[in-house]
Amino acid sequence: MKRYLLILSLFVAVLASCSKDNSTQFDAAAQAAKDEADIQLYIKAHPEISVTKDANGVYYQVIKEGTGVNATINNTVTVNYVGTLLSGAQFDANNGVSFPLSGVIAGWQYGIPHVKAGGRIFLIVPSALGYGNRAASDKLPANSVLVFTVDVLSVK
Repeated sequence: MKRYLLILSLFVAVLASCSKDNSTQFDAAAQAAKDEADIQLYIKAHPEISVTKDANGVYYQVIKEGTGVNATINNTVTVNYVGTLLSGAQFDANNGVSFPLSGVIAGWQYGIPHVKAGGRIFLIVPSALGYGNRAASDKLPANSVLVFTVDVLSVK
């Protein structure tokens, strides 16, 4: 009998350890609301920008239209870019880098097609369309809203 009680108590202990602790669960809806509030504050603090929010949630402003074609998810783009946080702290920059649009963050996949090759675009990317709730580096904490200025040099 003691043996069965021991097995039963071990079984209960294993099941109890598998239950989720809601206090540590990521709340995507709360993060999206926080991102939106932070983005609105950023926009109000920078009256020189005039962004549009697309259906996917990316804010963008075409600074220079360009004369080439618009990228699609199937294209490879060559770009110059600077990435900052809403605070203005730069976390990344690169010149003349090429990559398939399908291989970058969702915010770029949705935002870059708004501008033609030869153009420049300003993007504000909510955290869910960036790196989400994981830190990408020591300069890029979890749940970061990302701000990019991107020159689209070519689309292939």
